[in-house]
Amino acid sequence: MDSVTFSINKRSRQPEYMDEANLKGAEMQQILKDLRFVNTFLGGTKITVEGIEKLLKNKDKSINYTILDIGCGDGEMLRRCADFAAKNDYNFNLIGLDFNPQIIEYAASISTNFKNISFKSVDVFSEEFKTLNVDICLCTLFLHHFEDEKIVKLVSRLYENVKIGVIVNDLNRNPISFFTFKFIRHLILKNKIARHDGLVSVARSFRKKELQSYAAKIKATHQTIKWKWAFRYQWILKKA
Repeated sequence: MDSVTFSINKRSRQPEYMDEANLKGAEMQQILKDLRFVNTFLGGTKITVEGIEKLLKNKDKSINYTILDIGCGDGEMLRRCADFAAKNDYNFNLIGLDFNPQIIEYAASISTNFKNISFKSVDVFSEEFKTLNVDICLCTLFLHHFEDEKIVKLVSRLYENVKIGVIVNDLNRNPISFFTFKFIRHLILKNKIARHDGLVSVARSFRKKELQSYAAKIKATHQTIKWKWAFRYQWILKKA
């Protein structure tokens, strides 16, 4: 694995091995399990669910809301959304998108108990994506995979395609999180790709002023960017 460098002033451009479309089999499954463990352990799923709760506050619970999760991985976020809906009397139609068909197949295989979850292999920059009609779009640990100019294009497209709003949940580029993870990753993660890509993710992630600069270029009715534990940002774009 390549060494990973960190800069507080500039996002890394180093690619992640997980972005390879041919990742599959037992190694892919172990990587997804490792990522699920870290995200759950650090409370990452809670940040997105909190965002959904904010967007749906005072809205009619009898309506069936369609929620799209881009870069859904193994579907863990959608399963937690389904749990939230069941506990709070919401009706959710949950759709997971990922460009890797092997990941989509695996996500579907471990989500069979959730009848309101489905998965598609769709490129978010394709014309097919524009045809998806959704209320809320989730973007969890996905935004940092892109360069700055594509981030504005992506979030703008998500915002245009939703009826209610977009929830971005991503990492804060912070030396404490980078060097802490660098020293403990071998203890908590089994797969070497997950250990490498986790470090790259932090190096590619965001300072608040960077998110604010993207937000300034997006014509959204209402936006909030809040720091959350552990070293995350919750960026919500809400329509009127």
